[in-house]
Amino acid sequence: MLLEDYGFIGDLQTSALVGRNGSIDWLCMPAFDSGSCFAALLGGPEHGRWLVAPEAEPAAVNRRYADGTLVLETDFETADGAVRLIDFMPRRGSGPPRLVRIVQGLRGRVPMRIHLSLRPDYAAVTPWVEAVADGAVATAGPDAFHLCTTVPLEIRVGTVDSEFVAVESGRYRFALDRYASFEPAPVVEDAESALARTVEWWREWTGRCTYKGAYRDEVLRSLIVLKGMTDETTGAIVAAPTTSLPEALGGVRNWDYRYCWLRDSVLALEALLAGGYTGEALAFRDFLLRAGTGDPADIQIMYGIRGERRLTEFEVDHLPGYEGSAPVRVGNAAAEQFQLDVYGEVLSVAYKGAEALGRIETHMWPRWQAVIEHVEKIWRDPDDGIWETRGPRRDFTQSKVMAWVVFDRAVRIAEGFGLDAPLGRWKRARDEIHHEICERGYDPVRGTFTQYYGSTELDASVLLIPLVGFLPPTDDRVTSTIDAIRNELGRDGFVSRYSTTDTDDGLPGDEGQFLACSFWLVSALALNGRVDEARALFERLLGLTNDLGLLAEEYDVQAGRQVGNFPQAFSHLTLVGAAYAITVAERAHGADPVDGAPAV
Repeated sequence: MLLEDYGFIGDLQTSALVGRNGSIDWLCMPAFDSGSCFAALLGGPEHGRWLVAPEAEPAAVNRRYADGTLVLETDFETADGAVRLIDFMPRRGSGPPRLVRIVQGLRGRVPMRIHLSLRPDYAAVTPWVEAVADGAVATAGPDAFHLCTTVPLEIRVGTVDSEFVAVESGRYRFALDRYASFEPAPVVEDAESALARTVEWWREWTGRCTYKGAYRDEVLRSLIVLKGMTDETTGAIVAAPTTSLPEALGGVRNWDYRYCWLRDSVLALEALLAGGYTGEALAFRDFLLRAGTGDPADIQIMYGIRGERRLTEFEVDHLPGYEGSAPVRVGNAAAEQFQLDVYGEVLSVAYKGAEALGRIETHMWPRWQAVIEHVEKIWRDPDDGIWETRGPRRDFTQSKVMAWVVFDRAVRIAEGFGLDAPLGRWKRARDEIHHEICERGYDPVRGTFTQYYGSTELDASVLLIPLVGFLPPTDDRVTSTIDAIRNELGRDGFVSRYSTTDTDDGLPGDEGQFLACSFWLVSALALNGRVDEARALFERLLGLTNDLGLLAEEYDVQAGRQVGNFPQAFSHLTLVGAAYAITVAERAHGADPVDGAPAV
């Protein structure tokens, strides 16, 4: 199936992808980064899935999220009638991870089929399945799964099957729990009670959204998706709930994104704060503080969802990959890279958190000072860059801009909150970096900031220059950079990160157009005063979402489809940021400011 054919559900500790055909093809339990128990997404049905669907091919399929929730409703129309499949994962509290599916008869008599094939540990294991009084239990090593239902089941080798007829007004319930095989099976909550509780919780959460700007519905849906990718126990937000969905179909640019990137941190804080979700924003800030505590030289570009540092990368050879895109990878070796820009993210998070609280906690300041002092020593060093390229280290322009951000935000914090700090020294460092970037990172002949010092190559990450306040959004150098990136990195109006033919990134092949970069272009255009152009591009980007409003990492213009891990936090974060930027730009012409809009 296309990525656009999948819906996303989750319980704020893990998540699943549900196809338009009623098949759940990806699920990791108990956490986002656990081994998968359904991996058909990266292979075929034999690698694990849970199908609930009409026996006959549906004449029509329509789906939606229940208003204000992450509860997915899929309606199947057949020659025999119509049924609704309701899929969700209730917040677990102290209970086990649970996946609930309810079939509701809408009209007529619809023959249905169930096929459950659990394949734990990335489809490396076929479990032993046996019948129990209220369903079936599957066991494999440390993992046990309990399928609870009153529908008659047929147990086969490693699978559970069933056939039944859904009649009008009938409701047929299925709940799948995962628990440790050496512990008793947990008590199963009534499916209808779990549904009511889940809907109520989500609607209370979305009811607290304070954003009143442009494209509110799209912003709220993106915030719901981001909340669904948040681990509520640690505060971490994963970059995506999947691994190894390819950036180019059939290629090798397949990465594990089930971790927390510092790159996403400021965008996440801005989005959550602008939506009125201060608690979530500060929880994410605190996660970053815990993860990065210690010697600033040891700060990583990404962490596990509990703050783990070791994200050892290996290949899962028995999975053929999405549409044959191999290898399938678990872990991410990019965690070991040196990216100078992450320090700018850390100080920006500190600044945003202080703004939200109206103060800076006394115990926090020494930690931020240690980061600033470390960057004073290393900001001249070349690094691996924001995109985790596996080529040579460079003096990447965006990395230097984020080094400038370190000192700019440090000065703002110290001056704004009356803190003791070597302001003169920090201001000199800030000014020196600014001067160097303008001299060495800008090509006056072409009128554009470049990918790295001395290069003529372009990189969409320099669109951040006006967004972080390095230069005014209407500066001539910003305007000409916007135009150069749009013209040279654009494909059918959508923006690539950089030219893979001109940049030695250590990898073969090409990639799709990076949606976050296209949304950055929207923000830059809006703040540059070109709001009509920004709106036009933004609405084209919205047209790339699937019917549920979900976005992957990239869009393949040639194939006309989404590619990369799905759904992608970076895409949804920058969607929110672009909507804010359009609103800020429009209201700058005499209207009231947006409630909670971030500073630009």
